[in-house]
Amino acid sequence: MNYVGRFAPSPSGPLHAGSLVAALASWLDARAHDGRWLLRMEDVDTPRTVAGAADTIMAQLTALGLRWDGDVMWQSRRNVAYQAACDSLAARGLVYGCGCTRREIADSALRGPAAAPGADGERPYPGTCRHGLPPGRQARAWRVRIPEGIEHFEDRWLGPQEQDVARAVGDFALRRADGLWAYQLAVVVDDAEQGVTDVVRGADLLSSTARQRVLGRLLELPPVRYLHVPLILDPASGLKLSKQNGAPALSLDAPLDALQGAWRALGFDPIAADSPDSFLSVATARWARRFP
Repeated sequence: MNYVGRFAPSPSGPLHAGSLVAALASWLDARAHDGRWLLRMEDVDTPRTVAGAADTIMAQLTALGLRWDGDVMWQSRRNVAYQAACDSLAARGLVYGCGCTRREIADSALRGPAAAPGADGERPYPGTCRHGLPPGRQARAWRVRIPEGIEHFEDRWLGPQEQDVARAVGDFALRRADGLWAYQLAVVVDDAEQGVTDVVRGADLLSSTARQRVLGRLLELPPVRYLHVPLILDPASGLKLSKQNGAPALSLDAPLDALQGAWRALGFDPIAADSPDSFLSVATARWARRFP
């Protein structure tokens, strides 16, 4: 199978040091396997999209020497594909309408046996509407029926992983109450459309992997390999660097220094290089030895 990787930032702001770590690892893994590296703008959550952010991200990647292959995919233009995927599941009775509000879901979860939230603060959906909407309620969101059982997978960085998706997550939303398609559906459909074989991303998305694998199997899509890289934490707060936490934009004044910083964050020794291209050439060879 020919390797196809991708980088899929949200255009809610420019890249920062944390997102560069994921971008660099993804690019290196693709190039080390003589594969293609695609760019996808995950702008399905349109209220969070910032005007001009996508152009800034593309300029940052170009300045760093992280050139992508082919055309950029935009999730905001993919509504027909997401609807088709949802319809295919609904035709097999795997989708149902949910009339619950977020507050009701949180309150039900607190009263239920799985009161403790997961590592990312998420509480499982308790299945309130799984067997039909309560009287007088209308569907606000649309959820997928998750089968029982533990999902096992091998992460190329972290090793063996498993999650009981039905218990830890529950029936998650495919279409949100605000009418927007959920990230979990969009990413699975888009990876299949682009022929992605390998996903390299930050460890903050590890908790989404098992459910995405389950959803992909329900949609009868090819499986994907995963590699989750460590996160960069803010030394003051201990929180991950993110746009939501106010991480500063990545400076383009010294692209080689930025690449060296991301490389060290991935656990590698510094590389003697005088340009981004020479750095990336050596880094690709070293990455190939570590992740053959």
